[in-house]
Amino acid sequence: MNRRKFFRNGSLFTIGTAVLNPFEGTAQVLDINNLDKNKKAKNIIFMVSDGMSTGTLNMADLYLNRKNGKGSNWLQLYKDQRISRALMDTASASSIVTDSAAASSSWGGGARVNNGSLNVGPNGERNMPIWQKFKKAGKMAGCVTTVPITHATPAGFCVNSDSRNAQAEIAEEYLKLGFDVMMGGGNNYFSADKRKDKKDVYADYKAKGWQVARTRGEMMAASNDKPILGVFADDGLPYTIDRRSSKELTDNTPTLAEMAQKAIDRMKGHKNGFVLQIEAGKVDWGAHANDIGAVLYDQTAFDDAIKAVIDFAEKDGNTLVVITTDHGNANPGIIYGKEANSNFDSIQNYTQTNEWILNSIHSDSSVDQVREIIKHANGRTISQEEAKTILGYYTGLEKEDGLYNYKHLPFKAFAEMQKEHNSVGWISMNHSADYVELAMFGPGSQLLKPFVKNIDLHYLMLEAAEVENKF
Repeated sequence: MNRRKFFRNGSLFTIGTAVLNPFEGTAQVLDINNLDKNKKAKNIIFMVSDGMSTGTLNMADLYLNRKNGKGSNWLQLYKDQRISRALMDTASASSIVTDSAAASSSWGGGARVNNGSLNVGPNGERNMPIWQKFKKAGKMAGCVTTVPITHATPAGFCVNSDSRNAQAEIAEEYLKLGFDVMMGGGNNYFSADKRKDKKDVYADYKAKGWQVARTRGEMMAASNDKPILGVFADDGLPYTIDRRSSKELTDNTPTLAEMAQKAIDRMKGHKNGFVLQIEAGKVDWGAHANDIGAVLYDQTAFDDAIKAVIDFAEKDGNTLVVITTDHGNANPGIIYGKEANSNFDSIQNYTQTNEWILNSIHSDSSVDQVREIIKHANGRTISQEEAKTILGYYTGLEKEDGLYNYKHLPFKAFAEMQKEHNSVGWISMNHSADYVELAMFGPGSQLLKPFVKNIDLHYLMLEAAEVENKF
């Protein structure tokens, strides 16, 4: 295809009307002056560390550098000047602070929608998700994540729904749409034993020729000539740090990098190419809990997936890789102090998340037991007075509310205690309106401008792959 003719007649010159800033009413048109010199992207891999504040990216690089003498794969791409880089505005149609559903829908549908909805606009308009567009163009398509595969970020690339909470319906919708790989958590939405309607959605997938993997071993053994549904937990997958501390979890739960590699292996031989979304969803969950072990170790697991993807893309030569986040969350960072270095290094000794710690404490636990649980998980403990304070939350004296915290565990109070020993502070337990990091590698990355809106990426991906926006 003649690229100049494609861009003249195709979707590029509709961007002026399609990519609008709902707050300013202005359009951003991408520069196409030198695209004849660049080949198209046969494959696209879109990587999302959900809820990754810039401080999280920064801390992961410092953590790896101080532990291993080598920083993160993401930052190494910056240092080697191998990528195009931008800041991205993450707003939704209803707020300058987005949720994951609206954020993913901005990429998926190319328009900003209200928080909570999936590719359904403020006036009920239904924007075709981008993975459906690529399927219609003949490509294979899939998603892998560490949260339920029916969760907001993968769903935003795939379906239309008035509510992100319709996860049982989304599980069935994936099958109707004919995707090729879906892997993550979410057994609650597939199993007859867990669903409210008692429907066996696994059986429906199998009847249509899908392989169903429930363990790491079954995923590894799945053939690459049939669609793969991998569901490895009732809800989200275990946090990386907790997984590493349990032989059973390590044996039975794949890492994000392993899921990503399996998805690539399944789709890489397709003659028309493939598109794949890879999400580290539990980075966001850990940030909501101000849980540094959860956030940091899951971010480094995401970084392992970056290596697997870049290694493939470098060898393949026809793959555009997008690496970003949908929004910030809780804005963690290392706080100044004379012990900041050694305090931050103490996180290398953590063996469990705060979620594991606080679920191990009960109302009848003693002060000594609380201190022992924390010492086991963090390598050092808290004072007796602090332990008494923590126990107070378990006897109804106080309640700590927060998203993803239905048990009202004292995440915030415990993180404040940890700050004295790890020098990590948090500004909140929720999303932020930060402009976020965005990196691109491979064919199509030259289209990236230094500052973009989240909706711009929808059209950039179509242009990079020379898929006209006609659906």
